Amino acid sequence: MANNTALPDGIFSLLDTDLYKLTMQCAILKYLPDVHVTYAFTNRTPHMRLSRAAFQWLQEQISKLANVSLTTAELDYLKNTCTYFNKDYLQFLTTFRLHPSKQIHASFALLNDTGSPDDVGDLSLDISGRWLDTILYEIPLLALTSEAYFKFCDRDWTYRHQQGRAYIKGRRLIEHGCIFSEFGSRRRRDYHTQDLVIQGLKQAAADSEAQGWQGKLSGTSNVHFAMKYGLTPVGTVAHEWFMGIASITNDYVHANETALRYWVGCFGEGVLGIALTDTFGTPTFLKAFKRTMPTPANSMADDKKTLIPGAATPPLPPMDANGTTDTSEERSYAQIFQGVRQDSGSPTEFIKMMRDFYDSQGIHEKKTIVFSDSLNIELCLEYMHAAEEAGFAPTFGVGTFLTNDFQHESNGQKSVPLNIVIKLSSANGHAAIKISDNIGKNTGDSETVHKVKETLGYVEKQWVNGDEATRWGTEDDEATMANVQEE
Repeated sequence: MANNTALPDGIFSLLDTDLYKLTMQCAILKYLPDVHVTYAFTNRTPHMRLSRAAFQWLQEQISKLANVSLTTAELDYLKNTCTYFNKDYLQFLTTFRLHPSKQIHASFALLNDTGSPDDVGDLSLDISGRWLDTILYEIPLLALTSEAYFKFCDRDWTYRHQQGRAYIKGRRLIEHGCIFSEFGSRRRRDYHTQDLVIQGLKQAAADSEAQGWQGKLSGTSNVHFAMKYGLTPVGTVAHEWFMGIASITNDYVHANETALRYWVGCFGEGVLGIALTDTFGTPTFLKAFKRTMPTPANSMADDKKTLIPGAATPPLPPMDANGTTDTSEERSYAQIFQGVRQDSGSPTEFIKMMRDFYDSQGIHEKKTIVFSDSLNIELCLEYMHAAEEAGFAPTFGVGTFLTNDFQHESNGQKSVPLNIVIKLSSANGHAAIKISDNIGKNTGDSETVHKVKETLGYVEKQWVNGDEATRWGTEDDEATMANVQEE
């Protein structure tokens, strides 16, 4: 008989996801519990297709996601570690379940049907339901899709030296003073690879600390692995939060400010305080970032443009460290947030833009920039030096370079990762889109994208290194890790 409680191969925990999926779900529960959404899957490497056997395996694992639930130990971990989660959210998680049979439609369009399990085709994943109930699908679905491809389609690789190479990468970053986190869940080769990588990074961090080096492994975005290995879970908010609010309100002019206001209202000041700038282009975001956060003295006079119609509760003003309302002074979001995250476009141009912005606002305290777009050792060090010279505290979220960096065993050439994404495609019946600071990362309905760009006066940008189809190399390249010599 089939085991109706079996967990998916490669997904063993509800917490095997990025922290910001949980933080956004917490905010959605508080403010927008009844919003209906859809998500769409995109393969930015469309020539890399699943086989029939891979798709069938993926379908089986998707159905088993219904059996994943929060354990008592995981609940205790969240209570003690992620103290920004409120009691209502923690209680909600204790009974939370995914219902893939009702919420996910997976289909497979064969290119040429010969009846063989090796016949390839194009994968489609469509997700629909309440935002609150479907937000946790993204990471496991991407991880499982990647695992399916490398389990059935590209099998010319092994785990050999993965832990050792992660160790070497970690040591090199830390030795040069780099502070970084592991961000590799969504495009990992599989669960075991990420496990090996984190073990290697932990050992590198321990040995580097003994050397007195200034760099640091600051944590991982994956809450399950943070719990498993005693690391700090790292993350704040994703594009999805801004996309959803813009779609719900159908107000792209005020969407960034509205999203910031409700975020601070949920978690308070000084908590989860790294702002993501590029959902509708960084220049548009900065117009909102310099706006004043409403306080009890001025919130009633607010023109209501940053309130979400139908939200379950209005956002509270920011609180001080003691949990009481801070009425001492009016401050902008740029002052309240500890820093920003760079996730598209040219990092060096972003550094200059943010330096000019903070200077224009009279903000002289050292702010953080988190870099998270397609990083490797050389890029981390380049951006670190540029950011430090501009007066910032740089940190890095390194993902695919760590958890999906393999070579083909037969010829030593790179085994290229899939570049796949799942993005919010609608909320309450309105299209949800993302523009970013690079045209290659535009997402969503093209007509809506065009209209929003016109509305916001968006200036089109195309970064020379922003080709998403070849972002992680081609099969003609030597593997990145092959250039990291074994010790």
